[in-house]
Amino acid sequence: MFRTLRLDAVLIQAVIAGALSFAHLHDLAAAAGQDGWKAWAYPVSVDLLLVAAWRRMRTTAENRAAWVWFVIALTASLGANVATAGLLDLNDVPDWLRITVAGWPALAFLGGTLLAHAPAPVAAPAEPEQAPVPAVAPDREPAPAPAVTVDRAPDPAPELPPAPDPTPVPAVAVPPALLDHARKVADTHEAATGTRIDTDTLRARLGVPPTLAHAISTQLA
Repeated sequence: MFRTLRLDAVLIQAVIAGALSFAHLHDLAAAAGQDGWKAWAYPVSVDLLLVAAWRRMRTTAENRAAWVWFVIALTASLGANVATAGLLDLNDVPDWLRITVAGWPALAFLGGTLLAHAPAPVAAPAEPEQAPVPAVAPDREPAPAPAVTVDRAPDPAPELPPAPDPTPVPAVAVPPALLDHARKVADTHEAATGTRIDTDTLRARLGVPPTLAHAISTQLA
């Protein structure tokens, strides 16, 4: 499956700028007396120095030297563009420009060498890990200690707290009329069920407090 090619505006601008800069550098080198293949080598040298400086800036934190060589190569490229824009008579190139063009190959070689072979930042050495010291096994196992039996007196039995004195239940006065009514209720319950009425049932039938029901049940016994 073929991938769709998409034109990028930035890529097009880069191609145009590179082509024009390449041509301007060639024309300036040719005007400075570098004819033939030598004139074509100058733009290649400038572009290679630009690329080397850019790569060094992207891969190294300390990139001061890379910035210097990047500015030098960029100045050479922009200078050629400005010089060939009509501001300089290419038929009468000044001597300082001829000297600059003639000395550029050595300068570019120096910059490329320094960028390519600059020492990388040395990381701090990691502390060596200490190897565990092997435990030295004894030649023989120590003899077990003799068992010592110590006789001791048995623990005394814990003292129990004294039992509380039973508190007598206060006597509750039962009215005679209520006692007669309770006796009738108890007799009716015994006749119906065949068993004596208990205190809870008597209290429910009479509707009296538990203490009064207990007193009535005691007197009916």
